[in-house]
Amino acid sequence: MNPAHGGDKTVFRARFSSITDTDICNAMARLGEPDHNEALSVDARQELDLRIGCAFTRFQTKYFQGKYGDLDSSLISFGPCQTPTLGFCVERHDRIQSFKPETYWVLQAKVNADKDRSLLLDWDRVRVFDREIAQMFLNMTKLEKEAQVEATSKKEKAKQRPLALNTVEMLRVASSSLGMGPQHAMQTAERLYTQGYISYPRTETTHYPENFDLKGPLRQQANHPYWADTVKRLLAEGINRPRKGHDAGDHPPITPMRSATEAELGSEPWRLYEYITRHFIATVSYDCKYLQNTISFRIGPEHFTCTVKTVISPGFTEIMPWQSVPLEESLPPCQRGDTFPVAEVKLLEKQTSPPDYLTEAELITLMEKHGIGTDASIPVHINNICQRNYVVVESGRRLKPTNLGIVLVHGYYKIAGATRTPWWERSQWRPSPADAELVLPTIRSAVEKQLNLIAQGKADYRQVLGHTLDVFKRKFHYFVDSIAGMDELMEVSFSPLAATGKPLSRCGKCHRFMKYIQAKPSRLHCSHCDETYTLPQNGTIKLYKELRCPLDDFELVLWSSGSRGKSYPLCPYCYNHPPFRDMKKGMGCNECTHPTCQHSLSMLGIGQCVECENGVLVLDPTSGPKWKVACNKCNVVAHCFENAHRVRVSSETCGSCEAALLDVDFNKAKSPLLGDETQHVGCVFCDPVFQELVELRHAASCHPMHRGGPGRRQGRGRGRGRRPAGKPSARRPKDKMSALAAYFV
Repeated sequence: MNPAHGGDKTVFRARFSSITDTDICNAMARLGEPDHNEALSVDARQELDLRIGCAFTRFQTKYFQGKYGDLDSSLISFGPCQTPTLGFCVERHDRIQSFKPETYWVLQAKVNADKDRSLLLDWDRVRVFDREIAQMFLNMTKLEKEAQVEATSKKEKAKQRPLALNTVEMLRVASSSLGMGPQHAMQTAERLYTQGYISYPRTETTHYPENFDLKGPLRQQANHPYWADTVKRLLAEGINRPRKGHDAGDHPPITPMRSATEAELGSEPWRLYEYITRHFIATVSYDCKYLQNTISFRIGPEHFTCTVKTVISPGFTEIMPWQSVPLEESLPPCQRGDTFPVAEVKLLEKQTSPPDYLTEAELITLMEKHGIGTDASIPVHINNICQRNYVVVESGRRLKPTNLGIVLVHGYYKIAGATRTPWWERSQWRPSPADAELVLPTIRSAVEKQLNLIAQGKADYRQVLGHTLDVFKRKFHYFVDSIAGMDELMEVSFSPLAATGKPLSRCGKCHRFMKYIQAKPSRLHCSHCDETYTLPQNGTIKLYKELRCPLDDFELVLWSSGSRGKSYPLCPYCYNHPPFRDMKKGMGCNECTHPTCQHSLSMLGIGQCVECENGVLVLDPTSGPKWKVACNKCNVVAHCFENAHRVRVSSETCGSCEAALLDVDFNKAKSPLLGDETQHVGCVFCDPVFQELVELRHAASCHPMHRGGPGRRQGRGRGRGRRPAGKPSARRPKDKMSALAAYFV
């Protein structure tokens, strides 16, 4: 290592864009210091997104989920970048809904070039919207029998090779041509990078530095079975210098670093790698040259043209055939004054059509244009609005807003009291606490500019942070005070809790049936008491034998994650209002410390989990005849005693590990016991009979359950699974800011 600055500094920054020996060694030989201004800019962006996103998300989630039962979204989230992204999709939806088709007419003429071929001519007026005028033009031209050549022209033109590839262009092409969503494309590109096949895939730059070795990556492709001939010819004839693009000062454009085949990479990564490689080869290829031949005709008073393109040199389109000039028949030789017989003149009636829903590629373009997100975060924002059920991805990777997404955006406008004039048609916008900039791209774009100034050392970190937070604080207070405006739209589109769901279990207060609302987040609602009780998510809920909780008289429900997963009963009231100090909100009966309840941990707990530190293995009394024992903290599930008639937890404990013993009554025909014995009491950890009958499953793995690690296994009851005093946790603390930012923003 050769740090750029000596002294007592211990933290340095290595800059490299590909995982190759040369790049990493060069980076380590030229270590630099971290840029304090860039770090402050990142901190400011993170804090702004976190605080703004959390404030709005928490408020509107609690407000609307407490009133409506069919929102079908576990989180009504807001994000300074996420919400303008949704705004683009809803603006397009509004334009489609408000579109009124107009009828227009087109004059189409056809002339005979020779006996076997005719030419279709394009009308110079293109189209007219008045039928009488269109009919007049038709009447004047259909009387003519010949079309006279007014002029001919031949021009040599060029189709430019592409700019070097950056992240945004890669995501656009992945969505529009490869059928890969931005998030999936980014994850695939990152895997290709970490495996050393491509350079760093997060870059805004489309210009190669003057000293960049272009021939090195090109030589890597010289023996590839698909494009070896093209590469060898380029190396022999000399490569063409790539076009001058934008230098953002971050990383070089995305470049293939070594050759690979589909057999090495797999189908999905190969498709992206193939495009990246073809794009790179195209950037050092020559432009596509073609000849454009145009003939201008006159039929009566009207003028028409016919244009044909003929390829002279394919250039870069040889490696990117989808960009090639279409093959067309050549035009017949002619000169000014020549005539051709008119084969047909007719009037076509057509209608204007509305724009289609935004594709992911179009949305990425809009986000880049208006400064919403960065090359790295754009896929995250698009993925978020899909996961939040604000938009759905339809065929062609088009993004159609859901009812919830539409109502949210319209609600922001309604609260703002803003006109529904689209933002792209407004000549001026005057910010105020009551504006619609929560959903418009303008304010986020302005914030991004300020953050960039911090990175450049031209703006003060605290001033930018304080000013922006103050602006959004006023917007938040106005939003809270005016939430009734959005609520009016919600009332029209969604059903109140009382009118949603189906009766499931009885309330312990009024003894009337509560309604189970299955839409995310699933919950129970008592319309008589006007109380809502949250439930565990991502599973099925059903009534549990009409049994009641001994503490509050609520009927128990059973949550299950599937036949091979875990399940446990719970009391809706205790789940939301823990009855004991050592319980937390969100705990089921398998974690309840009630000393006598037959469904509690005290009665069904067996012993400490073999995988996690704090979990306890609890018998699932509903799982027979395919009995299960599951950890109440982690995903460990032990399948045991299949076809046993009865399994219960004994009050006795194992003398070796202090785990509770199990009393099992086996099926006589399938009993593993000697002789005619069908009943056996033993420890699942220590008893040799039981050890062969218990299979531990965790994620995708399964193996026999046995004692793991030194020491004695703690029995059931309060305090089990605690870490011994004085022993520090080996787990590193989570980066709370990063975790929350990823979740909310």
